[in-house]
Amino acid sequence: MRLLVIEDYLPLREAVASYLREEGCAVDAAADGEEGWWHASDTAYDAIILDRQLPGIGGDEILRRLRAAGRQDPVVLLTARGELPDRVGGLDAGADDYLVKPVALPELLARIRALVRRAARIASPSLRVGALSLDLAACAAAVDGRRIDLTAKEWGLLEQLALRQGRVVPRELLWQRCYDFNEEPNPNRIEAHIANLRRKLADAGADGLIRTSRGQGYMLGEES
Repeated sequence: MRLLVIEDYLPLREAVASYLREEGCAVDAAADGEEGWWHASDTAYDAIILDRQLPGIGGDEILRRLRAAGRQDPVVLLTARGELPDRVGGLDAGADDYLVKPVALPELLARIRALVRRAARIASPSLRVGALSLDLAACAAAVDGRRIDLTAKEWGLLEQLALRQGRVVPRELLWQRCYDFNEEPNPNRIEAHIANLRRKLADAGADGLIRTSRGQGYMLGEES
């Protein structure tokens, strides 16, 4: 997943970004509203974690601008204000979820994953492609019940392919969703990670599930 964290309090911003990266997410981070809006207006994200009280452009204003532009990126608001009117105001402004600080990071990630599944119209956190099963909540893949040991980046790529099962996923989209803004675009890096992922699937007994569409990208699915 490609996520944007907009939070002016440095310790919290670094803690959230670090945790999400350790969990396999690509994370862009902004320290104020101006920088946050620059990221948000330029890039589509799987989800945005947004502080309401920001220097420069406030969180509610960023949210209103996104919705006014027709952007439907899921947004989780973070705030120190947990009273009912504040929660209602944030949700009415267009937020998809709302968490009051201090934030439990595993809960934040669980809520993000639930929003991403909802956006992809996937009701269950479990998906199956042939002998391959994926638990999107636990970030785990298995073949015939035997878990596959994947790196965070390999899981991220597999997750993106699984969310679009049966469709060709362009390399550009995989880069946007699985790699940070600060990483230099490198198609060879994607190909290397896909090759490792294919090898691990083949070793587990699920060969041929990731197919290449020449000049376009990759697709997860069995041969018809």
